[in-house]
Amino acid sequence: MTDRPPGSVDPYAPFEDGDDVDGLDLTPREAPPVGGGRAGRGRRVAVLGVLGGLVVALVFMAYQGLNSATVFFRNVDEAIAERESLGDKRFRLQGSVVDGSMQADGTFVTFEVEYGGQRAEVRHVGDPPELFQPEIPVVLEGRWSQEGRWFDSDRILVKHEEEYEADHPERTDDFVGVGPSQE
Repeated sequence: MTDRPPGSVDPYAPFEDGDDVDGLDLTPREAPPVGGGRAGRGRRVAVLGVLGGLVVALVFMAYQGLNSATVFFRNVDEAIAERESLGDKRFRLQGSVVDGSMQADGTFVTFEVEYGGQRAEVRHVGDPPELFQPEIPVVLEGRWSQEGRWFDSDRILVKHEEEYEADHPERTDDFVGVGPSQE
């Protein structure tokens, strides 16, 4: 036993019903049901509304991101026919470089590409790739100029045939053994 001041209660002694401990009512009460009642439903609706809004926002952002990142592919004849509807949207223009049409001035390289019996003037910003030359198929990334007179390009992709390696062995010798195995 320990010495306690008179009138104090042993904190480890069990309570009995009706014990008055310093004026506290220790009678058990019923607690309201967890998550029940009107307040619980309102909170649930609010949480579901916020989560639904977040899902809608994420789907919208993904759609916008994918839509603006898509670069459409058009042949020269298709691009000319759809010039108005394409407006200032970026797309890829495919055609062959017209022989004798290339001119370079320090900032731009201008040339024509043709496909399907149609020709388009191109103004390319920057240096064209090393393989760029007349009468080869190219894919250009860019958009129609505001006047719609020419295609403003900022990227040129040069396409080449299977015979490229046989026709230009000096350009591919350094890469033997690199890439997929040749069987």
